[in-house]
Amino acid sequence: MVAVTGAASGIGRLLVQRLAAAAGSGAPVQGCAAPARVVAVDDGPAPEDLVGLAGPPGLDWRSADVCDPALASRLRGVDVLVHADTDRSADTPRRERRARAVRAAQTVLTAAAAERVPQVVLVTGTAVYGAAPDNPVPLHEDAPVRTEGADGLAGDFAEVEELGERARRAHPGLSVAVVRPAPLVGPDLDTVVGRHFAAPRLISVKGVEQRWQFCHVEDLASALELVALGGAGGGDTALAVGCEGSLGQEEAEEIAQMRRFEVPAGIAFGATGRLHRAGVTPAAAGDLKHLVYPCVVDCATLRGAGWKPSYDNAEALRALLEAGGEATAIVGRRLGKKEAAVTAAGAAGAAVAAIGTAAAVRHLRKRRKG
Repeated sequence: MVAVTGAASGIGRLLVQRLAAAAGSGAPVQGCAAPARVVAVDDGPAPEDLVGLAGPPGLDWRSADVCDPALASRLRGVDVLVHADTDRSADTPRRERRARAVRAAQTVLTAAAAERVPQVVLVTGTAVYGAAPDNPVPLHEDAPVRTEGADGLAGDFAEVEELGERARRAHPGLSVAVVRPAPLVGPDLDTVVGRHFAAPRLISVKGVEQRWQFCHVEDLASALELVALGGAGGGDTALAVGCEGSLGQEEAEEIAQMRRFEVPAGIAFGATGRLHRAGVTPAAAGDLKHLVYPCVVDCATLRGAGWKPSYDNAEALRALLEAGGEATAIVGRRLGKKEAAVTAAGAAGAAVAAIGTAAAVRHLRKRRKG
């Protein structure tokens, strides 16, 4: 029996739909036996369009808050628990998002151990490998993670993975697998990467050629299905999931019909850090690294298990652009129509707007001190 948290929306919903269909048909999934039943866990009632009035065969809906220790009572009989209830929104305050991510992971792992669930699957991201100008392309998924002092989503993921490590040591009967998707794209996603491509210009750092790797939510759902059913090794493995290869900066600009604005690294990161500390933008300096430095990972484990993504990087970028619509953003901050019009009229685009805002923040602080 496979349980999935965050079953009402996003990745959790997609995964539940796939697993429930497999359970209903009983047909093997990529060479793996279909689950006997699927447990959908969320803190609200089951959506009617997901379960229907009577519920599909093989699906149980169990209401529970992933931050409530009572979650344990909803996991009876579960063999594999996929924790897909994660927040990647650019608008959630960083501290609030980090606190919930940690609390939810702690609760999920403790509840699984209490109910003797043998396998937990955590969903984090390739951001834990760190984005750096000297990163080889691609990184192997066995490469060491680089998260010291990480802020933004990379820091969230690092803390969740550390909790998984502690749970393994504290509960010998519990295996914890980690699935690390590349930056996600798909409907109803509003992320820092999505907002990067909603800016008037693409900020880039002088002397560094960015390489882009994405992961469509549908491909993540299919990868999680394979992992949950034991087709990718299971156990305490850590694996990456994303499109094959990578997309060069020029290719990305051509697809997005955008131009870059190059600035020195010191100015880009300094301005972003000041804007974030002043509460002007949600993007931290660590988030910016993943927008200007490469972090491309070879998804060797999944490829070896026969999994293939249905989207390539160009198709994923087009999906991201389509989902973003006509919204405009600066350093991760959505702009209103008036702000967007003023910004678009400026020849310097997003980078100059960010630097100018940072200068304005410094000026205001000096006036207040005076």
